[in-house]
Amino acid sequence: MTDPIHLLDLETLNPLLDLAFAEDHAGTDVTTLSLFAETDTGCAILRAKEPGLIAGLPVVEQVFHKLDPAIKIDARVTDGHRVCAGDIIAELSGPIRALLSGERLALNLFQRMCGIATAAAAYADAVKDLPVKILDTRKTAPGLRILDKYAGKVGGITNHRMTLSDLAMIKDNHLRLAGGITAAVQKIRAAHPDIRIEVETETLADVREALAAKADIIMLDNMELDTMREAVALIGNQAETEASGNVTLERVRAIAETGVNMISVGALTHSVKAMDISMKVETRSGQ
Repeated sequence: MTDPIHLLDLETLNPLLDLAFAEDHAGTDVTTLSLFAETDTGCAILRAKEPGLIAGLPVVEQVFHKLDPAIKIDARVTDGHRVCAGDIIAELSGPIRALLSGERLALNLFQRMCGIATAAAAYADAVKDLPVKILDTRKTAPGLRILDKYAGKVGGITNHRMTLSDLAMIKDNHLRLAGGITAAVQKIRAAHPDIRIEVETETLADVREALAAKADIIMLDNMELDTMREAVALIGNQAETEASGNVTLERVRAIAETGVNMISVGALTHSVKAMDISMKVETRSGQ
Protein backbone atom coordinates (compact mmCIF):
# COMPACT_ATOMS: atom_id res chain seq x y z
CA MET A 1 0.00 0.00 0.00
CA THR A 2 1.33 3.44 -0.90
CA ASP A 3 0.61 6.59 1.04
CA PRO A 4 -2.27 8.68 -0.34
CA ILE A 5 -1.02 11.10 -2.96
CA HIS A 6 -2.87 14.36 -3.54
CA LEU A 7 -1.46 16.20 -6.52
CA LEU A 8 -4.58 17.32 -8.35
CA ASP A 9 -5.52 20.96 -8.66
CA LEU A 10 -9.25 20.34 -8.82
CA GLU A 11 -9.93 23.80 -10.23
CA THR A 12 -8.20 22.72 -13.44
CA LEU A 13 -10.82 20.00 -13.82
CA ASN A 14 -13.72 22.42 -14.13
CA PRO A 15 -13.41 23.08 -17.88
CA LEU A 16 -13.07 19.34 -18.50
CA LEU A 17 -16.13 18.54 -16.41
CA ASP A 18 -18.11 21.39 -17.96
CA LEU A 19 -17.40 19.93 -21.40
CA ALA A 20 -18.34 16.43 -20.25
CA PHE A 21 -21.63 17.58 -18.71
CA ALA A 22 -22.46 19.56 -21.85
CA GLU A 23 -21.75 16.47 -23.94
CA ASP A 24 -24.17 14.49 -21.76
CA HIS A 25 -26.83 17.25 -21.52
CA ALA A 26 -26.81 16.38 -17.82
CA GLY A 27 -29.21 19.19 -16.96
CA THR A 28 -31.91 17.69 -19.20
CA ASP A 29 -31.66 14.02 -18.23
CA VAL A 30 -35.15 13.13 -19.47
CA THR A 31 -35.17 9.73 -17.78
CA THR A 32 -34.10 10.81 -14.31
CA LEU A 33 -36.00 14.11 -14.26
CA SER A 34 -39.19 12.35 -15.30
CA LEU A 35 -38.95 9.60 -12.69
CA PHE A 36 -37.73 11.44 -9.60
CA ALA A 37 -38.64 14.66 -7.82
CA GLU A 38 -36.14 17.29 -6.74
CA THR A 39 -36.75 16.27 -3.12
CA ASP A 40 -36.08 12.54 -3.64
CA THR A 41 -32.89 11.37 -2.00
CA GLY A 42 -30.91 8.18 -2.18
CA CYS A 43 -27.65 6.48 -1.45
CA ALA A 44 -25.16 4.74 -3.71
CA ILE A 45 -22.36 2.27 -3.13
CA LEU A 46 -19.15 2.34 -5.16
CA ARG A 47 -17.80 -1.20 -5.07
CA ALA A 48 -14.73 -2.82 -6.61
CA LYS A 49 -15.58 -5.81 -8.77
CA GLU A 50 -11.93 -6.80 -9.19
CA PRO A 51 -8.66 -6.15 -7.33
CA GLY A 52 -6.91 -2.89 -8.07
CA LEU A 53 -5.32 0.34 -6.93
CA ILE A 54 -7.58 3.31 -6.22
CA ALA A 55 -6.96 6.64 -7.95
CA GLY A 56 -9.41 9.45 -8.58
CA LEU A 57 -11.70 9.70 -5.57
CA PRO A 58 -11.30 13.52 -5.47
CA VAL A 59 -12.43 13.55 -9.10
CA VAL A 60 -15.54 11.53 -8.27
CA GLU A 61 -16.34 14.00 -5.52
CA GLN A 62 -15.84 16.94 -7.88
CA VAL A 63 -18.19 15.43 -10.48
CA PHE A 64 -21.06 15.06 -8.03
CA HIS A 65 -20.48 18.37 -6.27
CA LYS A 66 -20.67 20.23 -9.58
CA LEU A 67 -24.08 18.65 -10.11
CA ASP A 68 -25.27 19.23 -6.56
CA PRO A 69 -23.16 20.38 -3.58
CA ALA A 70 -25.57 18.51 -1.30
CA ILE A 71 -24.10 15.15 -2.32
CA LYS A 72 -22.10 13.65 0.55
CA ILE A 73 -19.31 11.13 0.00
CA ASP A 74 -18.09 8.76 2.69
CA ALA A 75 -14.88 7.28 1.27
CA ARG A 76 -13.78 4.00 2.85
CA VAL A 77 -10.31 4.17 1.26
CA THR A 78 -8.06 6.88 -0.18
CA ASP A 79 -6.12 7.19 -3.41
CA GLY A 80 -3.12 4.86 -3.40
CA HIS A 81 -4.87 2.04 -1.50
CA ARG A 82 -5.34 -1.43 -2.94
CA VAL A 83 -8.77 -3.02 -2.82
CA CYS A 84 -10.06 -6.54 -3.39
CA ALA A 85 -13.06 -7.66 -5.39
CA GLY A 86 -16.19 -6.88 -3.37
CA ASP A 87 -14.65 -4.10 -1.27
CA ILE A 88 -16.74 -0.97 -0.76
CA ILE A 89 -14.82 2.06 -2.02
CA ALA A 90 -17.25 4.80 -1.01
CA GLU A 91 -20.86 5.51 -0.09
CA LEU A 92 -22.61 8.51 -1.64
CA SER A 93 -25.82 10.07 -0.44
CA GLY A 94 -28.03 12.99 -1.39
CA PRO A 95 -30.41 14.10 -4.17
CA ILE A 96 -31.08 11.13 -6.39
CA ARG A 97 -31.23 13.21 -9.56
CA ALA A 98 -27.57 14.17 -9.14
CA LEU A 99 -26.55 10.62 -8.22
CA LEU A 100 -28.09 9.18 -11.38
CA SER A 101 -27.11 11.98 -13.76
CA GLY A 102 -23.49 11.93 -12.61
CA GLU A 103 -23.08 8.16 -12.40
CA ARG A 104 -21.70 7.49 -15.87
CA LEU A 105 -19.27 10.42 -16.00
CA ALA A 106 -17.93 9.63 -12.53
CA LEU A 107 -17.43 5.97 -13.40
CA ASN A 108 -15.90 6.70 -16.80
CA LEU A 109 -13.19 8.84 -15.21
CA PHE A 110 -12.74 6.80 -12.03
CA GLN A 111 -12.54 3.39 -13.72
CA ARG A 112 -9.95 4.67 -16.20
CA MET A 113 -7.85 6.26 -13.47
CA CYS A 114 -7.93 3.16 -11.29
CA GLY A 115 -6.98 1.05 -14.31
CA ILE A 116 -3.97 3.25 -15.06
CA ALA A 117 -2.87 3.28 -11.41
CA THR A 118 -3.19 -0.51 -11.18
CA ALA A 119 -1.15 -1.07 -14.35
CA ALA A 120 1.45 1.50 -13.30
CA ALA A 121 1.89 -0.26 -9.95
CA ALA A 122 2.45 -3.59 -11.71
CA TYR A 123 5.25 -2.09 -13.82
CA ALA A 124 6.79 -0.30 -10.84
CA ASP A 125 6.69 -3.47 -8.74
CA ALA A 126 8.37 -5.50 -11.50
CA VAL A 127 11.55 -3.39 -11.28
CA LYS A 128 11.36 -1.97 -7.75
CA ASP A 129 14.74 -3.44 -6.75
CA LEU A 130 16.53 -2.00 -9.80
CA PRO A 131 17.86 1.57 -10.29
CA VAL A 132 15.43 2.47 -13.08
CA LYS A 133 12.41 4.75 -13.42
CA ILE A 134 9.21 3.79 -15.20
CA LEU A 135 7.88 6.77 -17.18
CA ASP A 136 4.50 7.60 -18.62
CA THR A 137 4.20 9.33 -22.01
CA ARG A 138 2.06 11.87 -23.84
CA LYS A 139 -0.02 9.01 -25.25
CA THR A 140 -2.93 10.08 -23.08
CA ALA A 141 -6.62 10.54 -23.86
CA PRO A 142 -6.99 14.10 -25.23
CA GLY A 143 -8.22 16.39 -22.49
CA LEU A 144 -7.55 13.84 -19.76
CA ARG A 145 -3.77 14.14 -19.48
CA ILE A 146 -3.77 15.58 -15.97
CA LEU A 147 -5.94 12.68 -14.79
CA ASP A 148 -3.96 10.02 -16.67
CA LYS A 149 -0.65 11.28 -15.32
CA TYR A 150 -2.01 11.71 -11.80
CA ALA A 151 -3.18 8.09 -11.86
CA GLY A 152 0.26 6.94 -13.03
CA LYS A 153 1.89 8.87 -10.20
CA VAL A 154 -0.45 7.24 -7.69
CA GLY A 155 0.67 3.88 -9.12
CA GLY A 156 4.29 4.67 -8.33
CA ILE A 157 5.77 5.68 -11.69
CA THR A 158 7.43 8.94 -12.77
CA ASN A 159 5.65 11.55 -14.87
CA HIS A 160 7.56 12.38 -18.04
CA ARG A 161 6.93 15.64 -19.90
CA MET A 162 3.44 17.03 -19.44
CA THR A 163 3.59 19.33 -22.48
CA LEU A 164 5.64 19.84 -25.62
CA SER A 165 7.49 22.70 -23.92
CA ASP A 166 8.88 20.71 -20.99
CA LEU A 167 11.64 18.99 -22.94
CA ALA A 168 12.97 19.00 -26.49
CA MET A 169 12.36 15.47 -27.74
CA ILE A 170 13.73 14.86 -31.23
CA LYS A 171 11.99 11.85 -32.76
CA ASP A 172 12.18 10.09 -36.12
CA ASN A 173 9.98 12.51 -38.07
CA HIS A 174 11.87 15.51 -36.70
CA LEU A 175 15.16 13.90 -37.68
CA ARG A 176 13.95 13.06 -41.16
CA LEU A 177 12.91 16.64 -41.84
CA ALA A 178 15.62 18.51 -39.92
CA GLY A 179 18.64 16.86 -41.53
CA GLY A 180 19.63 14.29 -38.93
CA ILE A 181 20.68 14.16 -35.30
CA THR A 182 23.56 16.62 -35.34
CA ALA A 183 21.70 19.30 -37.27
CA ALA A 184 18.57 18.93 -35.16
CA VAL A 185 20.42 19.20 -31.84
CA GLN A 186 22.39 22.22 -33.03
CA LYS A 187 19.25 24.06 -34.15
CA ILE A 188 17.47 23.47 -30.85
CA ARG A 189 20.55 24.45 -28.80
CA ALA A 190 20.75 27.70 -30.75
CA ALA A 191 17.08 28.48 -30.15
CA HIS A 192 16.89 27.27 -26.52
CA PRO A 193 20.37 27.03 -24.93
CA ASP A 194 19.09 25.94 -21.52
CA ILE A 195 16.54 23.29 -22.44
CA ARG A 196 17.27 19.60 -22.05
CA ILE A 197 17.34 17.65 -25.30
CA GLU A 198 16.37 14.03 -25.84
CA VAL A 199 17.15 12.24 -29.10
CA GLU A 200 15.55 9.08 -30.42
CA THR A 201 18.05 6.52 -31.71
CA GLU A 202 17.55 3.18 -33.42
CA THR A 203 21.11 2.01 -34.05
CA LEU A 204 24.51 2.18 -32.38
CA ALA A 205 25.59 4.61 -35.10
CA ASP A 206 22.71 6.88 -34.04
CA VAL A 207 23.84 6.59 -30.44
CA ARG A 208 27.39 7.65 -31.33
CA GLU A 209 26.07 10.66 -33.23
CA ALA A 210 23.77 11.66 -30.36
CA LEU A 211 26.71 11.43 -27.96
CA ALA A 212 28.88 13.58 -30.23
CA ALA A 213 26.05 16.13 -30.44
CA LYS A 214 25.90 16.15 -26.61
CA ALA A 215 22.28 15.14 -26.22
CA ASP A 216 21.16 15.10 -22.58
CA ILE A 217 18.99 11.99 -22.93
CA ILE A 218 19.34 9.25 -25.52
CA MET A 219 16.26 7.21 -26.28
CA LEU A 220 16.94 3.63 -27.30
CA ASP A 221 13.94 2.93 -29.48
CA ASN A 222 12.82 -0.62 -30.26
CA MET A 223 16.30 -2.03 -29.78
CA GLU A 224 17.02 -5.68 -29.15
CA LEU A 225 18.21 -6.32 -25.61
CA ASP A 226 21.80 -7.10 -26.62
CA THR A 227 22.01 -3.90 -28.70
CA MET A 228 20.48 -1.91 -25.86
CA ARG A 229 23.01 -3.31 -23.42
CA GLU A 230 25.83 -2.35 -25.78
CA ALA A 231 24.38 1.13 -26.19
CA VAL A 232 24.19 1.64 -22.43
CA ALA A 233 27.84 0.64 -22.09
CA LEU A 234 28.79 2.99 -24.92
CA ILE A 235 26.94 5.93 -23.37
CA GLY A 236 28.17 5.38 -19.83
CA ASN A 237 27.66 8.57 -17.82
CA GLN A 238 27.77 10.88 -20.82
CA ALA A 239 23.95 11.05 -21.05
CA GLU A 240 20.85 9.56 -19.50
CA THR A 241 19.24 6.64 -21.26
CA GLU A 242 15.59 5.85 -21.91
CA ALA A 243 14.30 2.58 -23.36
CA SER A 244 11.16 2.89 -25.45
CA GLY A 245 9.04 0.76 -27.76
CA ASN A 246 7.54 -2.70 -27.35
CA VAL A 247 7.64 -2.46 -23.56
CA THR A 248 5.35 -5.01 -21.92
CA LEU A 249 5.01 -6.18 -18.35
CA GLU A 250 6.62 -9.46 -19.38
CA ARG A 251 9.68 -7.69 -20.88
CA VAL A 252 10.10 -4.71 -18.59
CA ARG A 253 12.45 -6.38 -16.11
CA ALA A 254 14.73 -7.70 -18.83
CA ILE A 255 14.85 -4.20 -20.32
CA ALA A 256 15.68 -2.71 -16.91
CA GLU A 257 18.51 -5.20 -16.47
CA THR A 258 20.31 -3.71 -19.50
CA GLY A 259 21.18 -0.77 -17.25
CA VAL A 260 18.98 1.95 -18.76
CA ASN A 261 18.03 4.82 -16.49
CA MET A 262 14.40 5.06 -17.61
CA ILE A 263 11.76 3.00 -19.40
CA SER A 264 8.77 4.72 -21.00
CA VAL A 265 5.51 2.78 -21.31
CA GLY A 266 2.89 4.19 -23.65
CA ALA A 267 0.51 1.31 -22.99
CA LEU A 268 -0.13 2.61 -19.48
CA THR A 269 -2.38 5.29 -20.94
CA HIS A 270 -3.06 4.59 -24.62
CA SER A 271 -4.54 1.12 -24.15
CA VAL A 272 -5.19 0.68 -20.47
CA LYS A 273 -7.97 -1.62 -19.24
CA ALA A 274 -10.43 0.24 -17.03
CA MET A 275 -10.92 -1.26 -13.59
CA ASP A 276 -14.34 -2.84 -13.07
CA ILE A 277 -16.23 -0.76 -10.50
CA SER A 278 -19.98 -0.67 -9.93
CA MET A 279 -22.25 2.03 -8.55
CA LYS A 280 -25.59 0.82 -7.20
CA VAL A 281 -28.18 3.43 -6.23
CA GLU A 282 -31.14 2.96 -3.89
CA THR A 283 -33.91 5.47 -3.37
CA ARG A 284 -35.20 6.81 -0.11
CA SER A 285 -38.53 8.56 0.41
CA GLY A 286 -38.93 12.16 -0.73
CA GLN A 287 -38.65 14.92 1.82
